[in-house]
Amino acid sequence: MTRIIAVANQKGGVGKTTTTVNLAAALAALNERVLMIDLDPQGNATMGSGVDKNDLQASSYHWLMAELAFAEVSQASPASYQVMPSNLDLTAAEVALLQHNDREFVMRDLLKGDASAFDYVLIDCPPSLNILTVNALVAATSVLIPMQCEYYALEGLSALLDTVDGIREKANPILHIEGLLRTMYDPRNGLTRDVSRQLIHYFGDQVFRTVVPRNVRLAEAPSHGLPILLYDRGSRGSLAYQALAAEVRKRNAKRTSDRKQ
Repeated sequence: MTRIIAVANQKGGVGKTTTTVNLAAALAALNERVLMIDLDPQGNATMGSGVDKNDLQASSYHWLMAELAFAEVSQASPASYQVMPSNLDLTAAEVALLQHNDREFVMRDLLKGDASAFDYVLIDCPPSLNILTVNALVAATSVLIPMQCEYYALEGLSALLDTVDGIREKANPILHIEGLLRTMYDPRNGLTRDVSRQLIHYFGDQVFRTVVPRNVRLAEAPSHGLPILLYDRGSRGSLAYQALAAEVRKRNAKRTSDRKQ
């Protein structure tokens, strides 16, 4: 079964795009068939995957608007995963989708056929709870939430979880939390440790064991158009995302096993 994971957090600057790109690369390195969909008009996940957003002949906008087929828009990344690229054209899709009768279900319907060729589909959502994010959550089997361990992050998490609950009740009953990922983690910071303890207390096993540290090499990689796995495989950031990929696979294997019992 294809796992469709929306990587979402309406708070910007939490490592959402970094997580989408590097988890895609790490899963592909484990011989998983991976599609990364850039659903953010900023196109940062596209650039970080080695695809120039300024030189696109077709983007996720054309796919969402059913102007072009999946195969006409998607591209191969140097890190061996497939990319559905994005640029500012996608902003127009937000307006167009709001005029659509079944606006929440457009992506889900498009993915029905296309996703079956992949083991994992990772969707980089915009940093807001807009119609694009709603489409991603309706299409997804789960949502992965990257977050910094700081006070305001907990406030934003509550709003996102309310949205997930609402979508589960009204449009996508199978949607669940893939996990909460602690990013830009600095164990020397007391607030970081306190918030981390609170997360584990309230969410238990939903918090990934893997933490992504603050890492200069991880921050440098996007400027070279490369996931960290290709930029500096042995860096702490790379090792963290390789561990996350293994943890995601293990969790999904367990869910598959539990369903069969």
